[in-house]
Amino acid sequence: MGTTTPPRTLAESLRARDDESLAGLLRARPDLLNPVPGDITQLATRAGTRASVVRALEHLDKFALQTAEALAVAAEPTPYGTLLALLTGDGRDDGEHRDDADAAIADALPGALATLREQALVWGEDERLRLVRTAREILAPSPQHASPTGLGPTVAEATSGMSPGRLQEILAAAGLPATHDPVSAVAALSALFTDRARMGELLDTAPAEALSVLDRLVWGPPYGEVTPNPTPPVKWLRDHGLLLPVSTRTVVLPREAALHLRAGRAHRVPEPRPPVVEAVANRDPQAVDSAAAGQALLAVNTVEELLKSWNGGGPAILRAGGLSVRELKKTAAALEVPEQVAAFWAELAYAAGLLASDGEADERYAPTPAYDDWAELPAQERWAALATAWLAATRVSGLVGGQDAKGRALSALGPELDRSAAPEVRHRVLALLAALEPGTAPDPESVLARLRWERPLRGASASAGDGTDPRSRIALWTLNESELLGITGRGALATHTRALLDAGPAEAAALLAPLIPEPLDHVLLQADLTAVAPGPLERPLAEMLSALADIESKGGATVYRFTPGSVRRALDAGQSAADLHAFLAAHSRTPVPQPLSYLIDDIARRHGHLRIGAASSYVRCDDEAVLNEILADRRSATLRLRRLAPTALAAQIDPASLLEGLRDMGYAPAAESAEGDVLITRAGARRTPPRTAPVPVPEGPPVPDDTLLGAAVRAIRAGDTAATVARKDAPESPAAPHGTLPRTTSAETLATVQAAAMTGSALWIGYVNADGAASQRVIAPVRVEGGFVTAYDHTADEVRTYPLHRITGVAELADDATA
Repeated sequence: MGTTTPPRTLAESLRARDDESLAGLLRARPDLLNPVPGDITQLATRAGTRASVVRALEHLDKFALQTAEALAVAAEPTPYGTLLALLTGDGRDDGEHRDDADAAIADALPGALATLREQALVWGEDERLRLVRTAREILAPSPQHASPTGLGPTVAEATSGMSPGRLQEILAAAGLPATHDPVSAVAALSALFTDRARMGELLDTAPAEALSVLDRLVWGPPYGEVTPNPTPPVKWLRDHGLLLPVSTRTVVLPREAALHLRAGRAHRVPEPRPPVVEAVANRDPQAVDSAAAGQALLAVNTVEELLKSWNGGGPAILRAGGLSVRELKKTAAALEVPEQVAAFWAELAYAAGLLASDGEADERYAPTPAYDDWAELPAQERWAALATAWLAATRVSGLVGGQDAKGRALSALGPELDRSAAPEVRHRVLALLAALEPGTAPDPESVLARLRWERPLRGASASAGDGTDPRSRIALWTLNESELLGITGRGALATHTRALLDAGPAEAAALLAPLIPEPLDHVLLQADLTAVAPGPLERPLAEMLSALADIESKGGATVYRFTPGSVRRALDAGQSAADLHAFLAAHSRTPVPQPLSYLIDDIARRHGHLRIGAASSYVRCDDEAVLNEILADRRSATLRLRRLAPTALAAQIDPASLLEGLRDMGYAPAAESAEGDVLITRAGARRTPPRTAPVPVPEGPPVPDDTLLGAAVRAIRAGDTAATVARKDAPESPAAPHGTLPRTTSAETLATVQAAAMTGSALWIGYVNADGAASQRVIAPVRVEGGFVTAYDHTADEVRTYPLHRITGVAELADDATA
């Protein structure tokens, strides 16, 4: 600026900043960029709007907020020493602990003040600090409400409607001489309350009960109710002005008196340092990584199992969206996990783009085409995709089972589960864990305390009914979900997760790969009709085994059980007995048990002996005795069978129900086509149309990149130059008021522009575009021809062409003006 004059307004303060400082403001408060301000004055005006200031205050840490609150209760402008005294006190309660605390405050205050200045919440020099007016209105007390510090209004504010006679009575009761006007009376009372010695003498004469009343009000709230005939202690306080009436039944402790009782401190407990994240256990980093890797593999397998169970079309979608409670219970039972955990896995698959609605008339959930690509990846890459999606997702599965603002239940995969703060909280929780030594498991309460210190207003603004703020609940869910997903192991952050946060998913997958066991190509068959998979199986083996046997238990080793139903399922899928025997012999490290061979042969011998087709339905068999046996069985009554021929029975139910009924009776029928061929039933692979992963709901405008910041700063500087540059006015015309467009005739405009093009000088012009929007610009004309002027536009920082007829007027820049 070339001047040492202190700024008189926020706009002047911003104008004095360098480009890097302006870019820092726009980076910290990206809402100021939408749209890009036309000049510094517009930037300052926008920075002072209530919505923008509230957002900026919500992003302050605890001590920066306490500093702003102290400025809000101080007289304006505030010297740095006064601000420091409001945070440390006036020294009346000195002690070793107090000295340490004061030293910490003195060390932290410059940084907090720098943060407030950077975000344009505070401006001015150290001896004349000013809080932005909107922030003062939000944080300062008034006769209607107390401030966040618990302080009430000043004596002047509390007595603004008091009669002059009542003011003189208070002065007399306090031992002060009478005055001639209310202004001097208020000044005398304020001076008494801020004088340490005289205030001490006054309180020494107070009844003990009156001091007890003050103790209850001193740290807030400063308001109290009184009866028409107050008790003697309250009456003494009211008569001496230590309690001032706000209404007929409400009194308030004035700010000056409260500060004296607080030993000059604005806050009971200033918090200049963030709480330390404490450790509850120090574990072996290798054990942590192994535990996390095992859980990561289990997470991948669980998501795959969930999507396989919905492979042929998953549960129906509620009309309002999401899974019904019954379907969530079924999913939890199938995965053998609690319902809340099942909701987490479903939401994770949805966030990763592996699950979506199929879009059919009877809308159902189904895997997406992306699931097939994901399933072909190595386990470590599948985990990295899931972990990356979880970090960025704004949907919060922990809300499932709760209620929305209208009292409606929140369902898994349904609406109203997005919380825009979730990604920030997840990243911050993991960053706190990453700052600890490898293998260190943190105390969850200390993590929550740290998050509350970093964003005190974000939690306090919307606490849950149980007193837990939303950010703390998301943080707790983050810790639990991290353990489920293999982000942490035994409570500590895993090495591959540190790589995920620092280097990306590819590096994380590379570190996780050696910790995941190689897929096996064999199982161990046992005589009790079970097979043990001692580790993860190769994909073709796992798929075939899941068709031939039922999973009995999971864990480090998976146990499969062979049953008549599971063998029949494999035969229905087109396998023959010989195929099954060959498969087991090829993939078992132990001999195939005789009971298993007998089971396969027995089911295969009876499989397809009966044929089911469509009439309504019919049963066909070459063995008349079998059909006679079915008709004689009482359990067949519900099938409503009748003989059509010695080898055929007709039924009045559909083929699928007839198949199920005969299987329940112990037979092994096979369905056949209209041509009489056996129908092979393989598991369907229902897929949704191509779907993208759900887009996270942003929390306000995104942080701009350096390119956008540089362009925005140049545009603001150029616009400010156009709005504030000094210019020459014609001698015969009065100077144009600041902010108005220059006015010249067409001939004068043309002549001035031509002259500027010849001399290479800059001009100040007024311009009206095709939409009728007027603006001021600083241009350097290069060429004038055909009714147009081509010039370098300092405002837009580019060369532009302007029609001369849209230029309202021109003026030369003053000799000492700088672009």
